[in-house]
Amino acid sequence: MTTDVLHAPRPMARPLRRISDKSGLDTAAGHVLMVLLSILCLFPVYWMLASSLRPANAMFETSLWPTSMSLDNYRQALEAIPIGRMLVNTLVFSVVSTAFQLLTGLLAAFAFARWTFALDKLVYSAVALTWLVPFQVVMIPNYLLIAQMGLLDSIVALILPNLVSALAILLLAQAMRSFPREVIEAARMDGARNWRILWEVMVPNLRGTIASLAILIFISTWNEYFWPLLLSRTAENSVIQIGIQMFMTAEGNQWGPLMAASTLASLPVLVIYVLLQRQVVQSFMKSGIR
Repeated sequence: MTTDVLHAPRPMARPLRRISDKSGLDTAAGHVLMVLLSILCLFPVYWMLASSLRPANAMFETSLWPTSMSLDNYRQALEAIPIGRMLVNTLVFSVVSTAFQLLTGLLAAFAFARWTFALDKLVYSAVALTWLVPFQVVMIPNYLLIAQMGLLDSIVALILPNLVSALAILLLAQAMRSFPREVIEAARMDGARNWRILWEVMVPNLRGTIASLAILIFISTWNEYFWPLLLSRTAENSVIQIGIQMFMTAEGNQWGPLMAASTLASLPVLVIYVLLQRQVVQSFMKSGIR
């Protein structure tokens, strides 16, 4: 009886090829879906670039690639509005606003995340509530204040209401609350104070989060339209979004120069993303590992 059991044939292992094939098909299907979504997202950008290279008599062609290409649209756009000055104004407005929002966000987030003070939760809730208030609600009071200060039609007027961002404070505070306390306590044991802990311990380890937030703030500020429209009086002191709107008139839209100006306005945002994309990807990878 025992010998029969010992010499009984063992059941064969189930083949893993079918499971592996199914996993490979799922991966391939996922890659195909990602490629299709990428094409869908990039096609408007491609169409903008292709339309900017079409001559006026071929603007409404339906072919994917222009049958004839010309730089006349860019020449007309550069002659119609001061694009260079507008791009510089928009760049200064976006960079300064982004830098100040990150600075004030880091300081305020560190206070909310690491300090305990009277009415701290109430103050934090008030900051969160300000984020829910649309800017259009406070646009008129801000305009009256800027007018009383004599700063209309200036870059300073555009920057002042954008020095602080409730979104930056909330996101950075949440990131700092999840920061390992052991690292902070080790730094305190080495004699580091709060200022040094913030800039030498926490900020280097939150570079991915800060880079992601910087991209969001920069793009949001770069695309700002209503506030510059309310303050601007001359094209030389305006931003590129106002310049693009100048090609849309009641007499008709100048699609060629408009697409050319839009292409030039998109380049700085693309450069910023290319420079910071590595930090963003690393931040997503680290968050997934945690």
